Amino acid sequence: MFSRLGSNSSLFEQGQNITSLSSVDTFDYNNNYNINLNGHSSFNSAMNGLESNAQEQLFNDNGYSFNSGYGLIDAAAAVGKAAGQSTFADVPNLGGNNWGADLVKAPEAWAQGYTGQGVVVAVLDTGVDFNHDDLKDNIWTNPKEIAGNSIDDDGDGLVDDVHGWNFVDNNNDVSDKFGHGTHVSGTIAGENNDFGVTGIAYDAKIMPVKVLGDDGSGSYTSISNGIHYAADHGANVINLSLGGGSSDSTLEKAVEYASSKGVIVVMAAGNDSGLQPNYPAHYADKSGIAVGAVDKNNQMANFSNKAGINSLTYVTAPGVNVYSTIPGNKYASYNGTSMAAPHVAGVVALMLSANHNLTDAQVRQIVAETAVHDTQMPNFGLSNFVTNSSATTSNFRVRNYEYGSYGSQNQLDDSNTVEFSGLSVSCTANSEFSSYQTLLNNLNYSITDYDDTTVSENILKQRKEMLEENLLMVT
Repeated sequence: MFSRLGSNSSLFEQGQNITSLSSVDTFDYNNNYNINLNGHSSFNSAMNGLESNAQEQLFNDNGYSFNSGYGLIDAAAAVGKAAGQSTFADVPNLGGNNWGADLVKAPEAWAQGYTGQGVVVAVLDTGVDFNHDDLKDNIWTNPKEIAGNSIDDDGDGLVDDVHGWNFVDNNNDVSDKFGHGTHVSGTIAGENNDFGVTGIAYDAKIMPVKVLGDDGSGSYTSISNGIHYAADHGANVINLSLGGGSSDSTLEKAVEYASSKGVIVVMAAGNDSGLQPNYPAHYADKSGIAVGAVDKNNQMANFSNKAGINSLTYVTAPGVNVYSTIPGNKYASYNGTSMAAPHVAGVVALMLSANHNLTDAQVRQIVAETAVHDTQMPNFGLSNFVTNSSATTSNFRVRNYEYGSYGSQNQLDDSNTVEFSGLSVSCTANSEFSSYQTLLNNLNYSITDYDDTTVSENILKQRKEMLEENLLMVT
C-alpha cells in the first residue's frame, strides 16, 4: 500500500526556510533566451592562469570531468552492455528534430529491437496531456483501479488514480496546464508514428505524477510523495526535471527509497551555470543519475550546472533547442537541463527493456562506463565571482513572454519568491560562493560562504594567496 507523507511534514508548514522548487529550464517559443538576470551569479568565463597540464588535472582517475561528469550518454554502448553485448553498430541519423535521439545513439538500440517495451517511466512534473496524439497510446493505466467508480479499488488511499495522482491538489487530475511535463514526456516516449516527435523509448509507458502546480512550482513534500507513489505503483524509472537550491532529508530519503525498490531516478542538474548540481540531482553521489545539458555539437550549454569536484553519477544529454510535445496537440522547442534529463530517462528505459533485472547501482555503473568522455574545459574563474556588489535584492523579468514560455527560477538562496502572474521573480541575492573549488598548480583552493554582498575580487585573491601560503588542502 502506498503510504503518503502527511501534510504536516511539509517543510513550508514547519517554518523551515527552503526554496520552493520549479522546473529548471529556460525556454520560449522563439528558441532563444529572453531573460534579463540582474545580479545572478554566473560562472561562464574561461579559466585563467592555468599551467599547460591543467586540463589533465580537471579529470580524476576514472575519467570523471568536473565540467561534464562522465560525458555524453551513449545508448548504443549502454544498452549493448545491458544486453550482454558490445556496443551496437552505427545506423543512419534520423536528422531534423530528432537530432537529440541521433546524438545519444538511440536509433542504434532501436535497430536491435530495444524500444522501451515493458518499462514504465514516471514523469514527476506539472502533469501530462495524456490526450495528446503523440502520447495517448503510451500513458500508463493503473491495472488495479477501475475508472470513474469513486472507489479506492487498489486500497492505496487514493480514489480513481487511474492515470497517476496529483500531489499538488490531492486529486486524480494529472492534466498539464503549464506544458513542461508534456514536453518532458514526449522526449521520453513520444510515439513512433511518423509525425511530431519520436521518444527515446517510444514503446515505454508514461506514468503522470503531478508534483508541480500550474505555475511550475511545488514543495519538497509533494515531490517526495510523488517518488514514493511512483516506486510503489510499478515505475521502473522516475524523471525529475526540477530542482531546488537546498538539501532536504525527506527528499533525499525518497530518492534512496526508490533506489532500494530498484527504481532509477534521473534528475536534472539545474540551469544556474553553477559549479555543481542543484537538489535532488546532488544526491547522485549515492542514488540515481544527474544530467547536464549539451547542444547538438555536444558542447556544454552555458546555463547548465556542472558536475562538480565530488564524483557523482553525472552524464550529459541534449538540452538546447529540443523539440517535443506540448498540450493541445502542439509542439515546441525548449532549452534546459529539464530537456536533457528525459533523454537519459529514455536511455535507461531502453537499458531496462534489454535487461529488466538491472539494479540502480548496475545502471549507474553502466551509464558511467559507457558515456562518451570528453575533454571540455570547465568555464569558471575568479573574475566571475564579483557579483551583486551593492544590491541585496535581485530582480529579473521575463521578456517577450508568450503563452507557455517560462523563465527559470534562479536559486540564489533559500528564500526566493515567485510571482508568475506578474511575470517577475524577486530573489534575495547573497553572493554565495559556496563550495567553489578548483585545481591550480596541484593545490586545492576552496572559497566558501561569502555572504557579504560587498565582497570584492581583491578579497577573493587574498583568500587564494592565504590558502597557497598555508598549503590548505580541502577535499
